[in-house]
Order: sequence, then C-alpha cells, then structure tokens
Amino acid sequence: MIIEAKHLDQAELQALQPMIDCNQRLVQQLNTAPHTASEVRQLVTEITGQQVDESVEIRLPFLTDTGTNIQFGQNVFVNGNVLFVDLGGIVLEDDVLIGPGAMLISVNHPLNPADRHSVEVQPVRIEQNAWVGAGAKILPGVTVGANAVVAAGAVVTKSVPANTVVAGVPARVIKTIETKD
Repeated sequence: MIIEAKHLDQAELQALQPMIDCNQRLVQQLNTAPHTASEVRQLVTEITGQQVDESVEIRLPFLTDTGTNIQFGQNVFVNGNVLFVDLGGIVLEDDVLIGPGAMLISVNHPLNPADRHSVEVQPVRIEQNAWVGAGAKILPGVTVGANAVVAAGAVVTKSVPANTVVAGVPARVIKTIETKD
C-alpha cells in the first residue's frame, strides 16, 4: 500500500501501531538469525506484504519502520544497513542498486511546534537502473531518475533528473551521464 503525500495526525499513527509492532518482530527475526538469500526474500515478502522476486538480493541488516509501503522491482540489490522509513511509500524499480548505510526517508515532521508529533508523508521513488551510493540520504518526495547516480554521502532534498550524477549536501547535479545505445 502506497500512501499519497499527506499529513497524518497522532490518531492515524496510533491506528497503524499494531501493524508496525507485528512487522518490527519480523524485522528483528530477520536481522538476528542466519538466513539463506531465499529466506531473506521470504521474510521481506512477509514484512512488505508483496512478493519479492527471486532476482532481488538484500543484505542484512535490513531496517524499516513499517515495511508495508516498500515495493521492489526485479534485479534490485540492497546492501547492508539500509534504512527504509517507508510510511509514505518507497518504490525501487528494476535494476536499482542501494549502497550500504543509505537512508530512504518518506516521512517528515511539521515545522510548527504545535503539530510536531504528527507526520507528513511523501513517497520516494528510485527509478530503473539508478544507483544510490553508500550513506546517501534520500528525503521525502524525492524521485531519483532512471540511470541516475547519487554519490556516497549525498543528502538529496530535490528530485534527481535521469542520467545525472548528484553529490553534496544538499545534493546538486555535478555531471550528466552519456548513455550508449
């Protein structure tokens, strides 16, 4: 289930708590025992509620707050210690690479102190064949375009055009990727 960009108040968040608690037990089970690649995909299938294709490779630890709002394409590689804050939805299209320690964050808090304990959610999308480098942070509402590269350690606050390389804090385009047909 992908939630569209919106504001969730404390009551709405509380209603999600039983599902989050259940998935946190599965995440703990996933990360605290040895598993084959097939067993990892099966547990992630249970966490996300969607079949994870056998071409997907996920290295542990796998970290998520809810889990039910992550979609994996085919031939996706997720390295270890990647954090998915997925309440707002995270989509990894086919052939995506996610480096170790990256953070994909689809949730933020309002600036107004009176509303600070509610959340604002916006989906994150990593398009086909994009590569998110080690330790990069992808913030709510960002789309990383097809074939784009997010450099290690970058903080991506705005969508990334296809066929570009972004780097820095905040990330900015530093190069265009020439593609060969």
